[in-house]
Amino acid sequence: QVQLVESGGGSVQAGGSLKLSCAASGYIFSSCGMGWYRQAPGKERELVSTIRTDGTTTYADSVKGRFTISQDHGKNTLYLQMSSLITEDTAVYYCAADVGCIYSSGGDYRRTTSKSWGQGTRVTVSS
Repeated sequence: QVQLVESGGGSVQAGGSLKLSCAASGYIFSSCGMGWYRQAPGKERELVSTIRTDGTTTYADSVKGRFTISQDHGKNTLYLQMSSLITEDTAVYYCAADVGCIYSSGGDYRRTTSKSWGQGTRVTVSS
C-alpha cells in the first residue's frame, strides 16, 4: 500500500535552509492530498503544511513565508523547502498522505481508510 520515505533532514545553523523530500509509492500519487507535520521534543505533533490534489497549499502561521511545500508528480515526491530556519523549527518532520489515496489490490482499486505516515526525518537548528 502507501509507502512514504522522508529524507533531507540534518543539522543547520539558524538562518540556514534545508529541503526535505518524501518519496511516495504504492498508490496513485495524485489521488490524495499530502502534508508535512513535525514533532518537537516534549510536544505534540503539529501540522506544518498541506497540499491538496488541486495544488492548493496551506501553512501553519509559524512557518508562513519561510517554508514552501511542493510536489513533483513525475517523481512521486513531496518536498518541503525550509528557509530562515529558527531554533523553534527543531523537530522530527513527517510526511503524510491523506485518507482516500487510491491503490491497487488484487486487481481492484481501493481507497485508504486512514492517514499514512512516513518514518520521519530529524531537523536540528542551532543558534
